[in-house]
Amino acid sequence: MQQFNLMNEQILIDENLPHNFLAEKMILSCLIANSDTIEMTLQILPINAFYFKNHQEIYKSLIEMYESQVLIDTLTLTTFLQDKGLLETIGGLKVVVDLITQVPNVIYLEEYIRLVKDKFIRRSLIKLGYETINSGHVTNISLETILNDCETKLFNLTNEIKPQKVFSSAELLNDIFFELKEKFLNPISSGLASGFCDLDALTQGFQSSDLIIIAGRPSIGKTALSLNIASNIIKTSNLPVLFFSLEMSKKQIMYRLLSMEADISQMRLRSGKLDQKDWLKLNKVIQMVSKLPFFIDDTSDLSIQDIKSRLRTILFEQSQIGLIIIDYLQLMQNSKSRNENRVQEISQITRSLKIIAREFDVPIIALSQLSRNVENRIDQKPILSDLRESGSIEQDADLVLMLYRNGDDHSTNGTNQSSQLIELIIAKQRNGPVGIVKLKFDKKRNKFFSLE
Repeated sequence: MQQFNLMNEQILIDENLPHNFLAEKMILSCLIANSDTIEMTLQILPINAFYFKNHQEIYKSLIEMYESQVLIDTLTLTTFLQDKGLLETIGGLKVVVDLITQVPNVIYLEEYIRLVKDKFIRRSLIKLGYETINSGHVTNISLETILNDCETKLFNLTNEIKPQKVFSSAELLNDIFFELKEKFLNPISSGLASGFCDLDALTQGFQSSDLIIIAGRPSIGKTALSLNIASNIIKTSNLPVLFFSLEMSKKQIMYRLLSMEADISQMRLRSGKLDQKDWLKLNKVIQMVSKLPFFIDDTSDLSIQDIKSRLRTILFEQSQIGLIIIDYLQLMQNSKSRNENRVQEISQITRSLKIIAREFDVPIIALSQLSRNVENRIDQKPILSDLRESGSIEQDADLVLMLYRNGDDHSTNGTNQSSQLIELIIAKQRNGPVGIVKLKFDKKRNKFFSLE
């Protein structure tokens, strides 16, 4: 690995890295005076958050004493440091005594922690900058790997700024009370409305941080339904929707969206056999759709890392993401487990998707295939165990919707019917009832309708 000759620069940097000597000292004084605050401090500040080596050693010793349930005061701390051969390393007894001469008020501890963490993150950012410079000279590692690594580290630093807190029941109940009051005064769905009133009545909309599975056999309308939902959500909320298409190209997705919005059949749209009315409608629809915050990624070998990378890119431009759609789950790759069997790999992917949904506080819709076993039964109505390579799909999902077309129904018999009756089965809902919602599907125009 080719390195910069940074010896002189590193010495200069080490002497001038951001730090706050007094805040570090105040924190240690608080911890000695009140050892009950060590647990809270440890959750926020790692040992290397302290800039000065003697402060790191004292903090580390206090943690070890606390975990060993040793009484903490000046005498026991001094004895502990002496037994470990660290007393002289930290600067002698004078340093310990100096920490307790002016014990600050513990109520200001959180502010001292904030000040120290701020300097720690700034030092980490400087360190990342020099690591990035050095990585740019490495030629035996792919550029994509280096960029992903830098992006991940920068994103982790961004997350460090966000306050992480354990909430008491009183705080949570207070938030819930005001949330219930808001719902009572403004009776609307708590989540993103799908645009299908019967479905929204059962689900209260798609909730933030939920993983939603839409499953069905091939050509039953999974992609069409997801596009209908995406369009409805964008129009009602004006929130961005990110559509990952692993099966179809971005142009194919746009053709479907235009067909749906302009009420022109896909066949006529693709062939270009349009009359004057069609052109007028198409012109209006193109102007309308071009203004929608709808993003398409048609990477065919999409991985979890790719999804995170795209989300971060969009969040740099947009303040929020409304919905993520993945079409479809079984085509995704997990770069960390290429040697494992497919069931284990899909299980890891679904778990990762659930983590992303919670991390970015956004609902994720993942389309999924059903296994062929459903075709070998007399009753072909799908159930949870029919999810292909299911593993933990049904376990990780908050909501599982299954599309079913009854072949005996006269309105759905045959593939040439322009309108088909589709049952949308709510097979699982973590926070609500299961049930069946009936929709009408216009296959030629890729459009779903609620039954009147």
